[in-house]
Amino acid sequence: MVDMGFFSGDSNIKSMNVTFRIPYYTHWGQSLLVCGSEPLLGSWNVKKGLLLSPWNLGNELIWRGSIEVPSEFGCEYSYYVVDDKRNVLRWEMGKKRKLLLPDVVPDGEAIELRDLWQTGSDTLPFRSAFKDVIFCSSWNMDIERPLGLLQNKLVQGDSVLVHFRICCPSMEEDTSVYVIGSSVILGNWKVQDGLKLNYAGESIWQADCLVLKADFPLRYKYSKYGKAGNFALEVGPNREISMDTLIGQPRYIFMSDGMSREMPWRGAGMAIPMFSIRSEDDLGVGEFLDLKLLVDWAVASGLHLVQLLPINDTSVHGMWWDSYPYSSLSVFALHPLYLRVQALSKKIPEEIKQQIMNEKERLNLKDVDYEATMAAKFSIAKKIFTLEKDQTLESSSFQKFLSENQEWLKPYAAFCFLRDFFETSDHSQWGRFSCFSDDKLEKLVSKDSVHYNVICFHYYIQYHLHLQLSEAAEYARQKGVVLKGDLPIGVDRNSVDTWVYPSLFRMNTSTGAPPDYFDKNGQNWGFPTYNWEEMSKDNYAWWRARLTQMSKYFTAYRIDHVLGFFRIWELPDHAKTGLLGKFRPSIPLSQEELESEGIWDFDRLSRPYIRQEHLQEKFGSIWTVVASIFLNEYQKQSYEFLEDSNTEKKAASKLKDCLAKSLLLGSEEDTLRRGLFDLLQNIVLIRDPEDPRKFYPRFNLEDTSSFQDLDDQSKTVLKRLYYDYYFHRQEDLWRQNALKTLPALLNSSDMLACGEDLGLIPSCVHPVMQELGLIGLRIQRMPSEPGVEFGIPSQYGYMTVCAPSCHDCSTMRAWWEEDEERRRRFFKDVVGSNKLPPSLCVPSIAHFIIRQHVEAPSMWAIFPLQDLLALKEEYTTRPASEETINDPTNPKHYWRYRVHVTLETLVKDQELTGTIKDLVRGSGRSYPLLGKEKVDHEYQNKGEYQKKHIPAVKTIPQGIPHKEVVAAV
Repeated sequence: MVDMGFFSGDSNIKSMNVTFRIPYYTHWGQSLLVCGSEPLLGSWNVKKGLLLSPWNLGNELIWRGSIEVPSEFGCEYSYYVVDDKRNVLRWEMGKKRKLLLPDVVPDGEAIELRDLWQTGSDTLPFRSAFKDVIFCSSWNMDIERPLGLLQNKLVQGDSVLVHFRICCPSMEEDTSVYVIGSSVILGNWKVQDGLKLNYAGESIWQADCLVLKADFPLRYKYSKYGKAGNFALEVGPNREISMDTLIGQPRYIFMSDGMSREMPWRGAGMAIPMFSIRSEDDLGVGEFLDLKLLVDWAVASGLHLVQLLPINDTSVHGMWWDSYPYSSLSVFALHPLYLRVQALSKKIPEEIKQQIMNEKERLNLKDVDYEATMAAKFSIAKKIFTLEKDQTLESSSFQKFLSENQEWLKPYAAFCFLRDFFETSDHSQWGRFSCFSDDKLEKLVSKDSVHYNVICFHYYIQYHLHLQLSEAAEYARQKGVVLKGDLPIGVDRNSVDTWVYPSLFRMNTSTGAPPDYFDKNGQNWGFPTYNWEEMSKDNYAWWRARLTQMSKYFTAYRIDHVLGFFRIWELPDHAKTGLLGKFRPSIPLSQEELESEGIWDFDRLSRPYIRQEHLQEKFGSIWTVVASIFLNEYQKQSYEFLEDSNTEKKAASKLKDCLAKSLLLGSEEDTLRRGLFDLLQNIVLIRDPEDPRKFYPRFNLEDTSSFQDLDDQSKTVLKRLYYDYYFHRQEDLWRQNALKTLPALLNSSDMLACGEDLGLIPSCVHPVMQELGLIGLRIQRMPSEPGVEFGIPSQYGYMTVCAPSCHDCSTMRAWWEEDEERRRRFFKDVVGSNKLPPSLCVPSIAHFIIRQHVEAPSMWAIFPLQDLLALKEEYTTRPASEETINDPTNPKHYWRYRVHVTLETLVKDQELTGTIKDLVRGSGRSYPLLGKEKVDHEYQNKGEYQKKHIPAVKTIPQGIPHKEVVAAV
């Protein structure tokens, strides 16, 4: 009990006893406390919060704690799990709770707040994808009774005032929420006699009633009841209010019952890169305004979501390499590639209009010509800018845009100018501008500078990109379609962000992924890794700003490689492949630990192990030539790399020089490079470059001849340490790391977050994602369960997105056709047929696979557009292999796929949209309703409920039926 000495000086101060009560199972050594915004609850200092005490009640562990507060006390609060030193181990997700004590409660009364722990999934209806798009009508209702106001006044001594509160984010028109239960006051399970709740805003419904003490324990449920006669009772067991007989009984009980327990909401969507869209108006590539047509097609197809790849500017090299959408030049700037030049002005001169028409015809190609399209758009945009720059730049709309975005827009424009001036994005080559400063920036963007016109041109392009994407995003919201963006895990090392914020990046490292389904040699993406310690100093402000910017356009987003927020696969900057990396953060193997296990020859284990037989095996008859160029024989038949070729980048560069000088005639560069890399990778331990007494096991070390030539004792020890490093010792560290970084992202916007959790998945990942309310990804051909070849969609969890393919692998059609034996196994094990499967992915096969996914329990089923087009034979004439968007094994892949059919054609194709919509509707998933469908939907609901519950019902003005509706409980 809190010391109330500070009240003793004024006997006129009214006070009351408030008890916090919450059921929660903890582990040994853990406790619960409540912390809030007022000093009585610690002023958000958890160390000073109110520690709760455990109490067993039946099968539940109840935590309780009380404080004395002045009347009309109010504050925000949350619950925390702490250790015995009050270090936070876990906290509730979502918004802070609000405590508003009604002024009608008499002095000295006892009030009990009965709460439920708020999980990450409880916060999902408050995300903008639902709040502002799918359930938006539910959030626009008029408030009937604000929070903190009671309907009843407690007079009788044998009664308890019970206040019910429930969150119902999805409400149909003219529908109310009722509490029905086991007492007369709750209607004895008859909804027409139950307690009707009032809407309090933000999807909260509340009401209070007086309950006789003899009626406890009180069993109840929440239900929805509408004027149309539709009745829906929440699922699950009855809720119950019991009186804690061993503890002083409160006369006021405030039930905060969390979310209404309804059948889980499920929806469907489609995914396509922005550049892959084709329309009759575009100029060689998909454009932001094309999204309006895509939204129309999605609505007609019963799809609630459109997912894109990253749309940030990637103009680093000025060539087709920039087609890689995950290598951002700026994490804030939009890509000029997606600009619709004809929308820049309503007064475009005829000669420019003719140029646009000519370029449209020239660039109407099978695939994107990145360089030609960028050149054409900039050429046209510069001409229009010259004509209208003064009018645009002086407009209030532009000035507002500049004011709101100047923190990133000015550095971006200056970077683009310097990139073009120095003809490189490598800012280390920019002389006195290599190091960023605010003073230098202001001089670069000053109105007095000779190049101010160039700076303004970049402002102008970003301004119009913002207008066009905003228009498309608002259109999607109005149509009930969620626009889902993509948050890349990295930035290009020659980017605006590394120039302006160099301390946030580890520039001597590179980001990638260990060997997995996508590439057995691992992946090296080339991005610098993050300096998380530095980022944490301002509570991850750079990340929070990224998400805030994204939320201007998107209501949901995909976190690329969410595993990187637990740990990242870090490579030295001299690596070209992704094999010789280590996880950061991670607990290394210390030299002392290895020595205690009998491992001591660290040079032998951490340097490339090269024997003469290895050279002969890899290079055949030219092995001596290769050895003379790249290696030194330091002892008989044992070799080491020369200084000028002892890393992958050095070896690759020297090899290219040798081939250019014809020193290795008749040899294939790829074969030689692969052989040299194999030798460099033939190690067992990776020595830490910052601490030579720390080591990391090389991934798949058992595959190396360096390991295979060891004695059996050393092999046994190293195998055990390998599995401990990769699968055990890091779990707590990675969990703690994710719980530091991910909440900063999730709390910085209202967007719905989905995490791409494919690859080598630590056991801590899925529990943390569940705790934070992060939706995972399930691809059927990449099952997360060990020993399974094909995922079973019917067994996926609810908090997932399911899909038959994604942009990082072949399409459903290509996957089906590329491997005959696998196709037969799928046909037998998944389809359940012993017959010979068709060699092509015919529409019936596509229909089966898509139906599997829409019928899955997953919250979302999201299909690449290519997979949906496979439902109609007319759209399968293009070779399936040409529909693949990315090849993760090729770091220089050209991202240029374009859909071979226009959006205008798809919108008119009622057969295809009807097929997709029937699949969605038949699976029970939600779908956007059109005008006539809304009427039919309401009429259908009314008819169905009348048949089930209330035949020949008449209603009184309040919508309560004369005939009784009794809940089956």
